[in-house]
Amino acid sequence: MEARVKWVEGLSFLGESASGHQIMMDGNAGDKAPSPMEMVLMAAGGCSAIDVVSILQKGRYDITDCEVKLTSQRRDEAPRYFTHINLHFIVVGRELTEKVVERAVQLSAEKYCSVAIMLEKTVKVTHSFEIKNI
Repeated sequence: MEARVKWVEGLSFLGESASGHQIMMDGNAGDKAPSPMEMVLMAAGGCSAIDVVSILQKGRYDITDCEVKLTSQRRDEAPRYFTHINLHFIVVGRELTEKVVERAVQLSAEKYCSVAIMLEKTVKVTHSFEIKNI
């Protein structure tokens, strides 16, 4: 996997993936675009949400929505890396049970989500969820 990051102006940078997708990043506390640390946080949520939705769909569960609300804590001094991240899933569907959603979240956390599993080497990563049956 490869990517590149090019300076645009000020502290704004353009990231480009090997697949040709581009995204802006901003070092000015997210003034014009997400900061790199916000991108890491969103990457963990995106990776894990993909897993949870995929697992539930493969199990033929009727899932209509999935959102991950991420909260984090960082060190006060440099380097300001994350010390704790919580991924809270809100899963919406029909006839979803706590056992089924808990298992999907657990599989993502322990086996599939490369981003969160990688972060766990230095960050306390926790998971929680709620179900909204419609």
